[in-house]
Parts: sequence; C-alpha cells; structure tokens
Amino acid sequence: MPAFRGRLWFCSNFYPCKVEFAGRIYDSSEAAFQAAKVPDLLRYQFLGVSPYEAKRLGRMCELPRWWEDTKLDIMESILRSKFQDKNLRRQLLNTNNEDLVEENDWGDSYWGVCNVIGENHLGKLLMKIRQELKEILPIIEE
Repeated sequence: MPAFRGRLWFCSNFYPCKVEFAGRIYDSSEAAFQAAKVPDLLRYQFLGVSPYEAKRLGRMCELPRWWEDTKLDIMESILRSKFQDKNLRRQLLNTNNEDLVEENDWGDSYWGVCNVIGENHLGKLLMKIRQELKEILPIIEE
C-alpha cells in the first residue's frame, strides 16, 4: 500500500493520473518511473497498466549501469509532469509548508522513511516542486 494516504493520496506515485515521460503518456508516475528503466522500444509494456503491475514489471528489469546516478533526476522530471495537472498542482500547493514524508513499513529508506530512518527523496522532491510552484504561480496565472 502506498505511504501517502487520505488527503495526501495524490502525492503517491501510485495515484492514478496521466504523466508524460519521453513522449508517452502513462497512467501513474510509478508506471512512468518504471518505464524509464528500460530502452524506449520496451516502454510500451508500462502503458495502460496499474502502478502495482508497473512496479512488478520494473522489478524484473535489468537496471542500466547509469540508473543509480540518474534515478533522482528521472523522478523529478516525472513529478514535474504529474504536477502540470492544474488540480494536482493546486492540491500540492494546498499542503502549504507541511513536511511531506513518504512513511512506509516495507523498508524503503531511499524514497521514503521506514521506522524513522530514511532519506525521503520522494517527499523532498515534492516539497522542492511545491516551493518552485509557489514562486512562479503568480506569473503563470496572470
């Protein structure tokens, strides 16, 4: 089960929404992220699948050598696409200055926090994007 629940469900990579990545539209940021692990010609398998199925498929992929060095940038790009949606952007902005922490009980200490240990990269990226949106929103909506 995704860590962001209730009113923060939209923050989850498992939240159903359209996300563009590398010229294709995926049904969740999880599907887009998992698709990024494979060559372009193989990304079709992540189209139209649930985030759970995308994660399962992604776990079967052999990771490219460059993956660890680029996965954070890839996730940021995908999240920027996700929050192009006006309703999702508004929900993110409505969190104001709240700490966004992807708490979990499955041991993910890179993207989230498990048993108070973790780097919370997903939460940090969401807060970074939220701050940037706060700064540029008046320009966009004029």
